[in-house]
Amino acid sequence: MRSERDARGWSQADAVRVMRAKSSHNLPTDSTLLRNWRRWESGESRPDDFYAPIIAAAFDTVTAAFFPKARPNRDDEVLSATGMDTLEFIGRLRMSDVSPATLDAIRITAERLCCEYSYADPHELHAEGTGWLRRITSLLDGRLTLAQHRDILVLAGWVALLVGCVDYDLGRRTAAEATRRAAYSLGVEAENAEITGWSVEMAAWFALTQGNYRGAIDAVDQVLGVSQNLGVGVQLAAQRAKAWARLGDRHQVEAALDQGRAILERIDHPINLDNHFVVDPQKFDFYAMDCCRVAGEDRRAENYANEVIRNATRADGTVRNPMRVSEAHLTLAVVAVRNRDLELAVDEGLRAFAGKRRSLPSLMWIAGEAAREIIARYPGDPRTRVYFDQLRSLSNE
Repeated sequence: MRSERDARGWSQADAVRVMRAKSSHNLPTDSTLLRNWRRWESGESRPDDFYAPIIAAAFDTVTAAFFPKARPNRDDEVLSATGMDTLEFIGRLRMSDVSPATLDAIRITAERLCCEYSYADPHELHAEGTGWLRRITSLLDGRLTLAQHRDILVLAGWVALLVGCVDYDLGRRTAAEATRRAAYSLGVEAENAEITGWSVEMAAWFALTQGNYRGAIDAVDQVLGVSQNLGVGVQLAAQRAKAWARLGDRHQVEAALDQGRAILERIDHPINLDNHFVVDPQKFDFYAMDCCRVAGEDRRAENYANEVIRNATRADGTVRNPMRVSEAHLTLAVVAVRNRDLELAVDEGLRAFAGKRRSLPSLMWIAGEAAREIIARYPGDPRTRVYFDQLRSLSNE
């Protein structure tokens, strides 16, 4: 709380006034709130369920991100939990009568694939994903109940979304768009609003990284209205905020971030935060970081970037979300160059490029924005050339 307050240049009394302005409830007197605030900041007590959402709103974030709960554990070997090895899976998939156990096994596999997105080798994940997509869709040729038919469409939809994301990470735009459209069709046929919503979110992501900001907004506007109680609605609102940030409309940025925060407050806290298609409440800092950097709010952007890196790093030092961390380092690079510290800016940029798991279009997009900041201030400096050489080598991969 103190860090967020300091980043905005607020006194404790200022924070209390903002807290009151953000609340729709009748609050105690300012003096009482100020005493409470001092106890909260000192760690003497923790805000209860009444005050926590109001404090989070005062800092333009959500309760689960500002006051995170303990991260649920996940068995990394989820596949083994089914008691079946891969050969047994395939044997069951070839049976004409699909059993509930087979569908459960495929459901676990689809979940595992989506959980491996953030760290797995993209080529290997793509190969395994497309293999399972063929196996899953082949079941549609068999004799199925209506419920089984819908379940298989849903499972195929999730795996198709994953394959499309990996295609785009690898720079395969045409294949990614074709797979995204296929996932959308599967979502429509299965009447699954989450799958259709994520397929549209992917369209907005593609448009953003290609500089088509109006196109990203138009894509989101197709489905945001029907995604107000779904996790994907948060991601859609975030993409909308990123687009408006680059178009220079701060009012629309704040409106989109507020909309995403409101959705997060309504939905249940997710059980499995590793799944790429589950919105992690702490990712709200990641969205805000991007918008603050683009808007030139350097202190807030730096604060958010450090939080993103901290939350994405395990106790043993390994990184849980390497792609988020890379963009956070690029944010720190932009803040550094604006503070006339080119040495630090280049160092942070090279850290961003060093990650093994990358979404190349997203990384090149943000790295390109950082490059423009560097070249504008230090066009002839040899250290600028070091950054650009690394950026060029990245683009040639």
